[in-house]
Amino acid sequence: QVQLVESGGGLVQAGGSLRLSCAASGNIRIIYTMAWYRQAPGKQRELVARIHADGSTNYANSVKGRFTISRDNATSTMYLEMNSLKAEDTAVYYCNADITYSGSYFADDYWGRGTQVTVSS
Repeated sequence: QVQLVESGGGLVQAGGSLRLSCAASGNIRIIYTMAWYRQAPGKQRELVARIHADGSTNYANSVKGRFTISRDNATSTMYLEMNSLKAEDTAVYYCNADITYSGSYFADDYWGRGTQVTVSS
């Protein structure tokens, strides 16, 4: 079984910074694309940033220049460095990854349970 566990959320003032982590564990064979999504109250879940296995990245326009996604393949961990936070960044942030587990040749889509980020204005 594969698990994704987020950490690092919390309450921060506008203009502040937070660093989220997502640790993947279990019988993992290959981790392909990893991503951060977020969902604010009353809104649909949206893509924040994505990082592919080759290290290439994509960002939502709303976070470009403020957020940085990275991954450590040795520890199966993904990070999201968030700077210049705004009130509109308040949401539950979810980790997502395409993972092939040991014994399988197909990738499945996995989600973490989320971590709350609250930015006070």
